[in-house]
This record gives sequence, structure tokens and C-alpha cells, in this order.
Amino acid sequence: MTDQKISPPTITPMGAVNWIGLWTLYLREVRRFVKVYTQTLMAPVVTTLLFLAVFTLALGGTVRTVAGIPFMEFLAPGLIVMSIVQNAFANTSSSIMISKIQGNIIDTLMPPFTAHELVFGITMGGVSRGISVGVVVAVAMSFFVDIDIQHWGFVFYHGFMASLMLALLGTIGGIWSEKFDHIAAVTNFIITPLSFLSGTFYSIQRLPEKAQLAAHFEIENDRGRNNGHTRASHGKATALRRQPCHRPGGGVEAEGGAAAHDDGIDMIDKAGRIEHVDLAR
Repeated sequence: MTDQKISPPTITPMGAVNWIGLWTLYLREVRRFVKVYTQTLMAPVVTTLLFLAVFTLALGGTVRTVAGIPFMEFLAPGLIVMSIVQNAFANTSSSIMISKIQGNIIDTLMPPFTAHELVFGITMGGVSRGISVGVVVAVAMSFFVDIDIQHWGFVFYHGFMASLMLALLGTIGGIWSEKFDHIAAVTNFIITPLSFLSGTFYSIQRLPEKAQLAAHFEIENDRGRNNGHTRASHGKATALRRQPCHRPGGGVEAEGGAAAHDDGIDMIDKAGRIEHVDLAR
């Protein structure tokens, strides 16, 4: 019988980033919500359609507009974004909390991950769930509401960034919380008020002036507002259709509820108030 030499184990270099581990972590987070898709993907669709049905019945068939847009068309993008942010937050926070409560968080901390890789993998799982829910909700809602998307770039940007922001917030909440009561408090007192008071069901122009400043700081995209083409000022990701306007004393008529000038544009709201926007700043 010949002696067999056993070669020593080899070390596989990972490089600056543990790509295999990062991809595995991401797939684990995605498979978490795909496995229970009836709770994570279908349930938000039912909830969003219930919101839409309640408002439709409450209006009693009357045609109401917000900034010149039928209320149902104004409401639909807000409901979609609300479902995106709530599910992105729920995915990351529940993933960390369940791992801590069940004691298997060690399986996530023991592999050779850096802090950046852990945060990125868990957060991208939350972003994937948020965007997936947004797409499913938008498709389901398109059967009942005319969703007119004129700027796909704004849709992708705001959808991704909203998911990313709430997924990161969910990661922070999951790390901070020691029991489910803690993360429930974050959801009830921070996430839900922010999602409901950010212009989902109404124009933020109806808020008091100080509340408008806070809402604009949270959701407004300055470039989109200056161009007068997006619903960013209302927390929406679809394009606004506004009526042409004129500025007293001259100026070039322009679409989008704005009169163009050499020094900027004048935005006219529903009440007829003129707000000058300096494009040179």
C-alpha cells in the first residue's frame, strides 16, 4: 500500500471585495421575500388598491383635481412610492431583527465581510424588494388609473433613491432595536407619519409654510422643480401636465405652468400665485 501525500489546503484570494460572499448575501436577502411572495409582494398590492378604492368611493364619483390633474391620477404615484418605501424599510429591519431574535445573526457576522459589504448586501436586498413591490403595484393599478409616465429617468431615480434611503434607515433601526417593540415604534412614529405626510394624498401646498419647508427638504428635487416638468415637488415620480401661463409685463409663454424670462421662470400655482425661480443660482 503506497502512501498518499495530502496536499495542504490552498487559500483562495478574495481581493479587495468579497464578491462571492457579497452576491450570496444579496441572494439570501432576495430569496427571503420571494419565498413568501404572498406576504411581501401581493399583500402591498391589495392594501394599495384598498386605499385607491376608499378614496374613489369617498369622492362619490365627482371629478376633483390637484394642480390641474385628476385626483386619482395624482394619488396613484404617491401610493406607489408609499408602498416602495414601506417595504424597503420592512425588508432590512425585519431581516436583522429576526436574525438577532433567533440567534443566527452569527451566520452573517462570521463570514469574511467588511462592514461596507454587509451594509451593501443587506441594503440592496431591501432596495430590490421596494422596487419589486413598486413595479407590481404600478402594474395592478394601471388597470384602474391612467398612469401617464413622461420622464422615465425621474421614475427610476426617485424609486431607487427612495428605496435606498428607507432600506438604510431600516438597517439602522434593525441594528439599534433589541426587540420587536423597538422597531415597531420606529415604524409607527417615524416611517408611517413620513409616508403619509409627504404629499401622498394631497398637495403639500396645503400645508402651513413651515411644514412646506420641511416637506420640500425631504422630497423635492430642485432641478425637476425648476424645469416645471415633474411631480417631485409633490413627492411623485410622474410628469405634471400644467396649463400655459403669462407673466404680466411681458415674458415668453411656456408650457408647464411657467413663463420664461432671461433671469429665470415664473411658476404659477393653482391659486394663481406667482413664484419666481432664478435659474442662475
